[in-house]
Amino acid sequence: MWRYSRIDELQLDDFAIQPDDEVVAGVGGSASVAGGLDTVTPAATIDLVDGRLVAASAAPGLTISSSRGPDDLDHVLGAVAGDGSEPFVDLNTAFTPEVVVITAARGAEVVGPVLLTHHVTADGAAVFPRIVVQAGEGSRVTILERSVSADIHALVVPVVELDVARGAQLSYLSLQELGPRVWQLANQVSRVGQEATLLAGSVALGGDYARLRTDCRLEGRGATGTLLAAYFGEGHQSLDFRTFQDHRAPDTTSNLLFKGVVGDHSRSVYTGLIRVRKEARGTNAFQTNRNIKLSEHAWAESVPNLEIENNDVHCSHASTVGPIDDDQRFYLESRGVPPLVAERLVVAGFFDEVITQLPVEGLADPLRVRINEKIDRAGSEAA
Repeated sequence: MWRYSRIDELQLDDFAIQPDDEVVAGVGGSASVAGGLDTVTPAATIDLVDGRLVAASAAPGLTISSSRGPDDLDHVLGAVAGDGSEPFVDLNTAFTPEVVVITAARGAEVVGPVLLTHHVTADGAAVFPRIVVQAGEGSRVTILERSVSADIHALVVPVVELDVARGAQLSYLSLQELGPRVWQLANQVSRVGQEATLLAGSVALGGDYARLRTDCRLEGRGATGTLLAAYFGEGHQSLDFRTFQDHRAPDTTSNLLFKGVVGDHSRSVYTGLIRVRKEARGTNAFQTNRNIKLSEHAWAESVPNLEIENNDVHCSHASTVGPIDDDQRFYLESRGVPPLVAERLVVAGFFDEVITQLPVEGLADPLRVRINEKIDRAGSEAA
């Protein structure tokens, strides 16, 4: 589970939990759509500062609750994530300042994404955000969760629980743009019910060491889970992904596509497991991880796995790690395209397979701008 990671470098004594009276409360509202995301039109906005809810606006069919409010949310905490299986989930449970629960009512259709922004503000802070998303039976809702910080030294340990009831459709996208000295140890756990659909995406661009563990449990007959990720490492970044596609019911489907680029001295890790249990006949499960190295000093590890206990299944996995295709580069440069522009075009085309499937309208162009900025910085350092 921790092979290839840098967890031995983590010094917990370097970080401390911020008292409530030291949390910056002046962030919220319009800050959520700043920084190049003004192309996204949200149905509702939620702002957290160092793990604490500071502002929220709801939408028809949507309820936003907090454990610091009048509601008793003890029964919600860990209902999907469980306990004892992941040490950093337990750490979050012990130290989270509050639980934020986003609930789509039965049959509700929330038009537009719910834009949730985590602001990490304090140097030396240990932050433990906890989000629970409940998509009621037959509902449709999209969540865009964004994590941002300045250039500070901080530890962020978020946990997201996604509970998709029968016949519901939940789309969730995590956009990680933390500062270059932030450590992130994130967990995303989902439970998908009968005939329900989950699309869970991740875009990882920031952080020093940023790890995301994704557990997708397909528990109802006919459940579907689609897992997407795009990640780009530069400098000495480490981007680490661990995925589990757990088929627990008949006729379930999962499809995973993770694509990453590493440049300079950065590194990426992907390890994934498809597990098909004895009772999960009729499973369709696919797992694909592709990586491009822009530098001879960059490093990518890709380890897909299958564990199948039923013979009535269709399963496959695939992974690749390599430089930009020489034929593609030669084709572009032979037609007068400068080398850096050619590299940008190839990388843009590589990521487009993921970006075009992301569930938030208006996000594709800002992401392409961020990716191009990373390519330009890598080209400048190489020059």
